[in-house]
Amino acid sequence: MKAASLRELKLELCSRSQGELLELCLRLSKFKKENKELLTYLLYESSNEPAYVESVKREIEQLFKQVNKQNYYFIKKSVRKILRAIKKYIQYSKHKETEVELLLCFCCELKKLSPSMEENTGLNNIYKRQIEKIKKTIHSLHADLQFDYEKALHTMDGPDTPTPFRRF
Repeated sequence: MKAASLRELKLELCSRSQGELLELCLRLSKFKKENKELLTYLLYESSNEPAYVESVKREIEQLFKQVNKQNYYFIKKSVRKILRAIKKYIQYSKHKETEVELLLCFCCELKKLSPSMEENTGLNNIYKRQIEKIKKTIHSLHADLQFDYEKALHTMDGPDTPTPFRRF
């Protein structure tokens, strides 16, 4: 079976009644966890973005507390898993500010991780890639936000790692 194009799907959805759309959404949410999570975000959390960002940050902190620290292989594996979850949350939101906030939180937690990520090339590369992604995203924001986030990014590179800037 070949999937229809986005345009075709949009036209077909426009022709359906409200009851049929409700039934389609509920059926879609039964098949994949990501569909249900996206629907939850759209219905409950998209109206209060600051609370969403804070809840995801708390989850990131909890995930970093659960990292298996036996050796760098397990640490790197856990960090990649956390990063995949963060990217999924960023996709749900589609706000650039949210992306910067969550990636800053990730980098801050990664930098606080013990044993140090600087002793492992793989973890260090993950950190550097996320910093580059943050910088690229910051440049697409409003000038005031750019200044605030640049400041937060530079303070994160200091000797002690403060918690990242909280815009909301």
